[in-house]
Amino acid sequence: MFELLREDIKAIKDRDPAAKSSLEIFLLYPGLKAIRMYRRAHKHYLKGHSFRARYISQKAARKTGIEIHPGATIGRRLVIDHGTGIVIGETTEIGDDVLIYQGVTLGGTGKDVGKRHPTIGNRVMISAGSKVLGPINIGDDSRVAAGAVVLKDVPPNSTVVGVPARVVRQNGKKVEAQPLDQIHIPDPVQLELDALNKKLKELEAKIKE
Repeated sequence: MFELLREDIKAIKDRDPAAKSSLEIFLLYPGLKAIRMYRRAHKHYLKGHSFRARYISQKAARKTGIEIHPGATIGRRLVIDHGTGIVIGETTEIGDDVLIYQGVTLGGTGKDVGKRHPTIGNRVMISAGSKVLGPINIGDDSRVAAGAVVLKDVPPNSTVVGVPARVVRQNGKKVEAQPLDQIHIPDPVQLELDALNKKLKELEAKIKE
């Protein structure tokens, strides 16, 4: 338990330039608190104590704004940065050294049974506000851009962006001509508005004909 705690604190300190000390992280970081409470809940879940497990997970959600189902499987050194609004579903699997920002949902589509939630590989970054839905796989070393909605498998070492998400970079090479970083990414809302405007113009042209 103490080894995992030391790992978690070190991982946060390495990846969060705002972290000033281990004591600050231990006492004040909601992401660390959510992970610690998840591990307690997960142990009860594995023993069949489902009510106690859910009680702990809901208590964690009230305290931190981060809801992790006790049935989820989470690897080592998960870093939750800020964390408010994160939801992780029951059959989610998360590998090692994953970084998740605020507002992320690792959820289901409502169409699947059994394995309903995504599997996240090792060293994956999931940016703010993105949604990864359904029993899909996000490959190792991949990045999900802010606001993306991922509904299909993502190959390893890829960057995906948009609604629905598409691969724009793989193995260090651009898949599309448009450059991408975490700041200058296409606005998914604007893309949808542009598509609607195009459809409206087509309909207006048909009416005139």
